[in-house]
Amino acid sequence: MYSVDLYSRVRRACHVDGMSKSAAGRMFGINRKTVAKILEHSVPPGYRRAAPPVRPKLDLFIAIIDQILEDDKKVIKKQRHTAKRIHARLRNEHGFTGGITIVTDYVRERQRRTREVFVPLVHAPGHAQVDFGETLGVIGGIECKLHYFAMALPHSDAFFMKAYPAETTEAFCDGHNAAFAFFGGVPLSVLYDNTVIAVAKILGDGKRVRTRTFSELQSHYLFEDRFGRPGKGNDKGNVEGVIGYGRRNFLVPGNCSPPCQIVCSMGLPLRQARMASRAF
Repeated sequence: MYSVDLYSRVRRACHVDGMSKSAAGRMFGINRKTVAKILEHSVPPGYRRAAPPVRPKLDLFIAIIDQILEDDKKVIKKQRHTAKRIHARLRNEHGFTGGITIVTDYVRERQRRTREVFVPLVHAPGHAQVDFGETLGVIGGIECKLHYFAMALPHSDAFFMKAYPAETTEAFCDGHNAAFAFFGGVPLSVLYDNTVIAVAKILGDGKRVRTRTFSELQSHYLFEDRFGRPGKGNDKGNVEGVIGYGRRNFLVPGNCSPPCQIVCSMGLPLRQARMASRAF
């Protein structure tokens, strides 16, 4: 197998310097067909099967195994099947005569293919995340649910929070205005979930149709909008963490401490977290 360094040099010679495949083959001492394969991959692709492996004893039972693993998603983790238990069920309920090893290998490979991959996030300066959290408060002596706007700057870990009696378009716009004033500037981009305040419709190709109010807000402040995947709160994990941190530290009686201060928002005596502003 050829080294990654050779791949890099061959690909740069052809893609950047414009060298032909034949010339690259002569220069690096490899076949022209090998050059063509290298240009298709940025790193050595390794061994690839020409066809899926043949497992005559297992293939007839794969649909059963897949169904067991799919049903396991509906129960708590401690009640899910191990590969050993799946093998026992196949043997006792379906007449499987194969060994446990091929079952274990298949289960491991399937779980590896279907496992969601999380890439460590590196936050460049100048980008923000926005979301709403919920808490309980008192208005006119009556306990009720309050909604607090949160904007986080992941690069510096600075954040801003402000509470409102409802998660409305007015609160959404006022929260942006107050946060930008607090930070002393406007981020290059802001990441949102797919709130109906900002997104009127998600098209089949994933494109968003913005609401008129959100489009006007964006046109005024000239920031780029970004949206997370539907149902994937981890796409904006920083502001999700800020919401939890704010609830635990500023919205639980007795926990408020400097630099938190009591403020009034729309006539409501609420705590508003104000962290020291740092560079975007």
